[in-house]
Amino acid sequence: MTYVAIPATRNRRHEFFATLLRSGSFLAGVPIVVFWVFCSVFGPHIVPYDPLAEDVLNALGPPSSVHWFGTDQLGRDIFSRVLVGSRDILIVAPLATIMATAVGTVLGLITGYFRGILDDVISRLIEATMAIPGVIVSLLAIVALGTSEGTVIIVIGLSFGPVIGRTVRSAVLAERELDYVAAATLRRENSTHIMFIEILPNILPPILVESTVRLGYAIFAVAALSFLGFGLQPPSPDWALSVSANYSMISGGFWWTVLFDAVAIASLVVGVNLTADGLHGALDD
Repeated sequence: MTYVAIPATRNRRHEFFATLLRSGSFLAGVPIVVFWVFCSVFGPHIVPYDPLAEDVLNALGPPSSVHWFGTDQLGRDIFSRVLVGSRDILIVAPLATIMATAVGTVLGLITGYFRGILDDVISRLIEATMAIPGVIVSLLAIVALGTSEGTVIIVIGLSFGPVIGRTVRSAVLAERELDYVAAATLRRENSTHIMFIEILPNILPPILVESTVRLGYAIFAVAALSFLGFGLQPPSPDWALSVSANYSMISGGFWWTVLFDAVAIASLVVGVNLTADGLHGALDD
């Protein structure tokens, strides 16, 4: 059996990666995400100007050969700020997504495996939580707990956890009826072993896809909270903070103070969503 299982597993992996590499969505999304990750790591070392350095004498300068994206109201180089602006959001959003995935996976395993009254109670609580707009819940929680990166991670993680939990529950309901779960039950394995050792490895693909999708939403949520003043705080060169600080300048014709940061946010969200779409397609084939 060992000699048959290993080639079969290798064949499945080969088919998965081959499908992934043929996916236009994946091939388009990954370079965008990799670019911004590269900028978040190495940006401070490659930018032409200090993104926090103020030069009021050159404030609100239009794009030029000296300042490619122009300068903001404090004379800071927008090109440099855009390149390093992904750093905070690519720390907070992935950590929030990891937390949401952990919470959602545990909830989904428990509700899907035990079902019954426990499933009904937790499912109703999840539905009640999801009925309230996530932004409102996040704002209320941040106002109560205070503004910090840790608070944003916890709030977004707990907000998205129930959504992932529903996906995991559906997968667990299908898996628990299969023979390998029945065999584990006959061996008198405890529920924790069956859920986390037997079932969990077999439902990792939908969890991976759902987590990638939620990462895109988490990036948007972090940006929205920062724009409203409840997320990342100055002097961070965060994109949403820059848009929030400069959007009033658009009416004066200083469009460059907002455009490039807004495009950066959109490109990262699109890149993550394209990557998620490619993963979903490869796992479905």
